[in-house]
Amino acid sequence: MYKKEIINEMKNYFGDDHKRIQHALKVTSYAEKLISLHQEKDINQEVIIYSAILHDIGIKNAEKKYNSSAPKYQEIEGPPVARDILNRFPIEELIIKEVCEIIGNHHSPGKFNSNNFKILYDADWLVNLPDEYDLSAKNKEEIIRVIDKLYLSEAGKRLAKRQFLS
Repeated sequence: MYKKEIINEMKNYFGDDHKRIQHALKVTSYAEKLISLHQEKDINQEVIIYSAILHDIGIKNAEKKYNSSAPKYQEIEGPPVARDILNRFPIEELIIKEVCEIIGNHHSPGKFNSNNFKILYDADWLVNLPDEYDLSAKNKEEIIRVIDKLYLSEAGKRLAKRQFLS
């Protein structure tokens, strides 16, 4: 696996954008936790880790081209940049293809719903949930409902409940 090298490529790509670099690293860390919690053997760790590192790589071009970081533009602009980065390493084409599919749909659950996608999606929400929802204004039952509705994998739901209900 080329995790460190791809992290370095992502850092070089984002340059001084420390917020986006830190976000990608946090999502990657959660993805690794979810991989370890996932009960089935039907996932590809390499696909998930590369997707986590590069999931928001389209933001820079989206802001340049569309003056917006809206999810639909990230999903358009992310896969070509991710492919360019991944092609710098001897990574199997099937892995690159799935990583690009995940990045191209990472804000659109239901369009592409492999277990690899679900883990990346849940890892991103483990980072984003406190910013997107005011959890302090919700009671325990409301938080459980949000988690059960939002998270796609059982491992993601378990980790979110452990993290946000304690």
